[in-house]
Amino acid sequence: MSLSSAAEAPSFDLARGWTLSPEVALRPEKFGALAYHYGNRRLVFLKSPELVALVEALGSFDSVSEALQANLAPERHASYAQALARLADSEVLVAR
Repeated sequence: MSLSSAAEAPSFDLARGWTLSPEVALRPEKFGALAYHYGNRRLVFLKSPELVALVEALGSFDSVSEALQANLAPERHASYAQALARLADSEVLVAR
């Protein structure tokens, strides 16, 4: 299963491994975190502590699907997969 937007060339593949870009710093906040990308100078808001925990855990799993299964209830997978796809579009996440 993969999610993609019309403007996106490669799709966000849930079967693939993704991780936080080495060019991104996360700053914890009460609402979640701020992600600053030093390369493209974008500032992205991660609007929930659960999303921050998922992003930080991604590198420990072979696929996004495995990370979702380990960290969230099944009914939350689709919305978090969409959030991760947006983070990949913003270059906060990179494929492994």
